[in-house]
Amino acid sequence: MSYKWDKFNIKTFDAETIVYCDGFFMSELSTLDETDIISKKYDKPIHIIYVGKISGENTININLDVDNQPVFLSVNIENDFPAFLNIFIKNAGKNSEIRGHILLKNKSDLSVKIIGEHTAPNTGILLQTKIIGFKNSFSRISGTAIIHKDCENTTSDIRFSGHTTDKSAKIRFIPAQRIQSVPKIAEHSAYMFHIDDEQENYLRSGGLSGAEVKDVAVESFINDFSLF
Repeated sequence: MSYKWDKFNIKTFDAETIVYCDGFFMSELSTLDETDIISKKYDKPIHIIYVGKISGENTININLDVDNQPVFLSVNIENDFPAFLNIFIKNAGKNSEIRGHILLKNKSDLSVKIIGEHTAPNTGILLQTKIIGFKNSFSRISGTAIIHKDCENTTSDIRFSGHTTDKSAKIRFIPAQRIQSVPKIAEHSAYMFHIDDEQENYLRSGGLSGAEVKDVAVESFINDFSLF
């Protein structure tokens, strides 16, 4: 099963797994059954993996309803046709944390809606979303952090970053927060990645072609998951 992780650049570790490929649940690669609600505490972290190509409507639901449970979400998808991806996360487990690395490669029209909802105190939701827009693509990424009343000391961090391979590609970020309790951390951030003329000239001076420079920029953007 390791070829899946090599192909999609997913870092694996000792964990209980729930795996999807091309939008379908992969029982042979999963140690847990497909479920939207995590209501049992496991000795190992839970790793939810969602990879492959998508089109049409797609949804990832994570409802964490148990204390002291770490959950990791790894998403690496691309689309050649119009697609929608909804990621709904609800954390009701005290001292439980959900961390996500989301990589999107858009070659068409992609709309992504992310909602991270805290329904108990001392919960964590930390998501880093990266989008690569290819030629003539249009990407819309919305992210909403919700901290309910009586949910103090939460950690909420939703980050966006984008990179386009062509001037015709467009990316739109739409962040929002709805906070009714005093959090420990509640952050949003968004930035666009690009290499400047000096960096491009340096790479070209080393013998790289224009296409190879673009490839280097994409790989650098993909592999920089150092923020968490």
